[in-house]
Amino acid sequence: MFGGLRGNRTNRVQRTSPLAAVQTPPDAGVLSCRVLDPVNEPVTNAEFAVSDTMGRTVVSGGADPYGSFVTTVPAGEYRLAVSAEGFTPYRATARVDENCLASLGDVTLQAAQPPELPAPGEWAIEPTHSSIAFTARHIGLARIHGRFNSFAGAVRIAEPVERSALHVVIDAATIDTGVRMRDDHLRSADFLDVLRFPTLEFYGDRFVHRGGTRWAVTGALSLHGVTRTVTLDTEYLGLGNGMEGEVRAACRATTELHRDDFTVSWQTMLARGIAVVGPTIRVDLDVQIVPKG
Repeated sequence: MFGGLRGNRTNRVQRTSPLAAVQTPPDAGVLSCRVLDPVNEPVTNAEFAVSDTMGRTVVSGGADPYGSFVTTVPAGEYRLAVSAEGFTPYRATARVDENCLASLGDVTLQAAQPPELPAPGEWAIEPTHSSIAFTARHIGLARIHGRFNSFAGAVRIAEPVERSALHVVIDAATIDTGVRMRDDHLRSADFLDVLRFPTLEFYGDRFVHRGGTRWAVTGALSLHGVTRTVTLDTEYLGLGNGMEGEVRAACRATTELHRDDFTVSWQTMLARGIAVVGPTIRVDLDVQIVPKG
């Protein structure tokens, strides 16, 4: 039976045998669940993880369009964890018997309390605990990882937060992939052309709350002498305190850039027609900000 159940408990564990719709090995059974939000709509982005009594993950995956999750597992005791953006995680235990269905029925997730936002005012990016990294495809196979070692930025938190603004300046010459020859090539006119364009700049002035901890920050990115609109898919991580008691706020953000959009169009093809460098670059940011002054 399931234990420690919260939320909608109208439908308890149900077992039917034999299973009419699912073919299972002789030593296995089926575990199922459907996840709803507080207004009884399916939570289609729910993620499930089933682990054994030793804490090892047996199976994991996402819900179907109806918020349902069905899996076949060897008979035994299991822990089920359900999570979804913007909701409080749900946990339960279950026993799955051979050739039986252990069904939790409908489970209602409760909305999570969003993390406290930074106070209105001027904040600065703290570079020691922040990073701007990127990933590019190489010869259609491997991924090359790099970062910029020098950057600075400021954030003006407004009231409401949606009116906030962000400005970041990156020293293009500090690009670092761990290979000097490759980095020199990336600094050359074939790519960033740092002698002509010594900085990359992003100015974001549109903050849109997507629900839960997710935000979209849209603004203008200037790179290689070209300015384009870019949106950062951002996860706000909340407030904390540093070693000296100072208040900090943190977030993670990602975006994808197309090199041709910024006329970084150096292209060399392998004999089989595959580009040495892929057309898109993934950018990953981990940022901590502290109040100015």
